[in-house]
Amino acid sequence: MTLHPNITSQILAALGDIFARNQYAEQTVDARLKANRKWGARDRRLFAESVYENVRWWRLNWSLAGLPDAECLLPEAITDERLRTLWDAYWARHEASPESQPVSLGEELPLAIRASIPDWLFELGSKEFGAGWPALLAALNQPADVFLRANSMHTTAGALQADLASQGIEAEEVAGLPDALRLKERRKLGNSAAFCNGLFEIQDAASQHVAPLLQVEPGQVVIDACCGAGGKTLHLAALMRNKGRLLALDVRDKPLHALAERAKRASISIIELGVLDKEQVHTDLFATADRVLLDVPCSGLGTLRRSVDGKWKMTPKEIARLARMQARILKDYSQFVKPGGKLVYATCSFLPDENERQIQAFLNEHGAAWTLEKEIHLRPDREGFDGFYAARLRRNV
Repeated sequence: MTLHPNITSQILAALGDIFARNQYAEQTVDARLKANRKWGARDRRLFAESVYENVRWWRLNWSLAGLPDAECLLPEAITDERLRTLWDAYWARHEASPESQPVSLGEELPLAIRASIPDWLFELGSKEFGAGWPALLAALNQPADVFLRANSMHTTAGALQADLASQGIEAEEVAGLPDALRLKERRKLGNSAAFCNGLFEIQDAASQHVAPLLQVEPGQVVIDACCGAGGKTLHLAALMRNKGRLLALDVRDKPLHALAERAKRASISIIELGVLDKEQVHTDLFATADRVLLDVPCSGLGTLRRSVDGKWKMTPKEIARLARMQARILKDYSQFVKPGGKLVYATCSFLPDENERQIQAFLNEHGAAWTLEKEIHLRPDREGFDGFYAARLRRNV
């Protein structure tokens, strides 16, 4: 198989954008696909897959190409010539054995290089997970499956499965998640009639565990205080049967615009959008909510299968900053819950410092005011989903 020289040049340019100019992989790929609308489906797929696989295995490919490991993340060291060298090495191996995993090569290299992660992350994972770390690493280096969440306001997982099957799209139901489907192969569904009619959202199975954990009921007052673009907000609204009051809050207004469009498509009307002040605690919301979801900003390390450049963008300093922010959000926004109400704290991280240690520190500080009811830990090497953590707390007084 050969690639047109234009495709290859665009791949190399994209890798330069990501590693030499610190752009995000998904945004870079999307921008270049939009700029090359005349490409056929095969070329578009090969371009995206080649970029993501080179980002996923960047450190290993760099070393196997004979380039100095210490320079693999230095922007000034990522020249056009070196990108070409790396690409030639990658493509030669891919052509020789397209089904093989790069990690099977370079057995003499340190495991951090073979697993293609930064040394600091390898050392942290080894400290936290011990003998279980290699299996988790291997799972994080596998491309993620695509999961759908059927909009239970309008359909069921079984009915959606049949609808997709009539279009030649195979999907299977997911144990323990009544609204979830797993696609048997990756497909673009954003323009499908079912999606445009609000019958489903694309949402990882781990994420689909969070909203049910909050135990919402129709008619309640619910606050999603870190809603982002609102995947979990929409799930909450469906579980509430579009009855009650659902406040979707975020410190950024751009994701709220996206949520408004998604809610319209899903025929959800109970969502009220609001922008939070980063510096000010919103005392007007204290003790007003039956349920509060805090899907807090986090390292995102649990989503490395799909956010392949996350391990290269994240740093220990940033994780420490996020941990401080998480503690502050939990302290401040937990006050939105009424006595007798419940809160779910969630992250898409597997790091204890962002997860159970945050909850334990909160409980240590607040004594008998809160009770931990349930925790869930999800990992790609066990359940096959993204890495997620969630804890449900009940406010006693």
